[in-house]
Amino acid sequence: MSKKIFRSIWMVSILVLTASLIIIMAALYDYVDTTQREQLVDETHLAAKGVELNGKKYLHKLDSDSYRITWVAADGTVLFDNRADVDSMGNHKGREEIKEAEKDGFGQSVRYSNTLSVKQLYAAERLSDKSVLRVSIDQKPVWMVLLGIAPSIAFVAIFAILISLWLASRLSWKIVEPINKLNLDEAIQHVDEDDFKEIAPLIRRMTQQQEQLRKDRDEIARSAQIRQDFTANVSHELKTPLHAISGYAELLENGMVQEKDIRPFAAKIRSESLRMAKLVEDTIGLSKLDSGAPEMKWEDTDLFTIAENAVDCLEIPAEEAGVSISLQGKSCPIHGIPETLYSIVYNLCENGIKYNHSGGYVHVHLEPTESEILLTVSDSGIGIPEDAQSRIFERFYRVDKSRSKEVGGTGLGLSIVKHALMIHHATVHVDSIPGKGTTFTVRIPRRPM
Repeated sequence: MSKKIFRSIWMVSILVLTASLIIIMAALYDYVDTTQREQLVDETHLAAKGVELNGKKYLHKLDSDSYRITWVAADGTVLFDNRADVDSMGNHKGREEIKEAEKDGFGQSVRYSNTLSVKQLYAAERLSDKSVLRVSIDQKPVWMVLLGIAPSIAFVAIFAILISLWLASRLSWKIVEPINKLNLDEAIQHVDEDDFKEIAPLIRRMTQQQEQLRKDRDEIARSAQIRQDFTANVSHELKTPLHAISGYAELLENGMVQEKDIRPFAAKIRSESLRMAKLVEDTIGLSKLDSGAPEMKWEDTDLFTIAENAVDCLEIPAEEAGVSISLQGKSCPIHGIPETLYSIVYNLCENGIKYNHSGGYVHVHLEPTESEILLTVSDSGIGIPEDAQSRIFERFYRVDKSRSKEVGGTGLGLSIVKHALMIHHATVHVDSIPGKGTTFTVRIPRRPM
């Protein structure tokens, strides 16, 4: 990263230096050209004064290698030229600077000289006898001006490049230094320090990502533990009825059962088989809910009708347990999966019956609102201790293991409720007082997003 920053800063410095040199050289050439023109005008005025006073004698006495001096008569005939033979020179009447001087007293022009084969600057001044004195000088090309200042430019460029290298190295180190000093495990502690103000958004983002990674890691570990526990619990729950079935069947097979005990043994085998079948059924159902129930069909239905069916199915078990079960409310249209909605009502009510006492009750109440349906299942059962309320939806978790063995069940009922609620984007709240009863309050959107 520091190398990339270094290269970027250095390249910017070189570009700025190059642009600066180009601008400076252009300005310098313009200055040299302007100065040369001004000097030419001054030299022309001085030479014109000398010719006015001493005529051609003055011109012969001049010794100038820099300036070309030409004296042109009023008719355009060249009277004097310090660089060319006047006899070989044509009439200069039509020259631009000559015409301008004859008209206005002074004239200037720039053009290529065929006589000297160079580009020249011309300045001409009209004398009192109508003749014109012209002074010209070779216009310095750009390369010649640059060649003259090349050593100075090279020195400045080398110095600037060295300074740029040093500054780029220094700045890249200063930029990267706070990042190198950053404590990645506790980056948020640096967010208010002066050295880290520029990267404060990065620090906050890193902290958020680290927190999310911790949560994801914890969730993965928790999920792995749940799967491990689930496998162990399923194995254990299946092993118990299998051992019972195997034991009873072995006794029957070996003829070690009296005639009067055959029917009770068969009933035990049937009971354990149903228990195992129920466990397998619930396990498969929970697995489908885990994957989001993709094969289940969403449709418009009535939750009140579904609740009626669930309550009707539980009337006999409730009567056998000495528990009354009732349903109140009105029609609750909803878009959902009927099977999972049924499992929510059924499992909540079944738990209320199992963990109740003779003479107790289970009340189911449905209340539709504009956006959701409020489902309340209350019972007068044994209740749930406060420290166990957050775990009751875990698979195979049992508050009272001895009681659970008495009433049976797979231990997956509330886990099925939890996953069915998640599919419908619903929420559940538990209020329970040990020894007095429990109330489950479920809020189900009428049209889950």
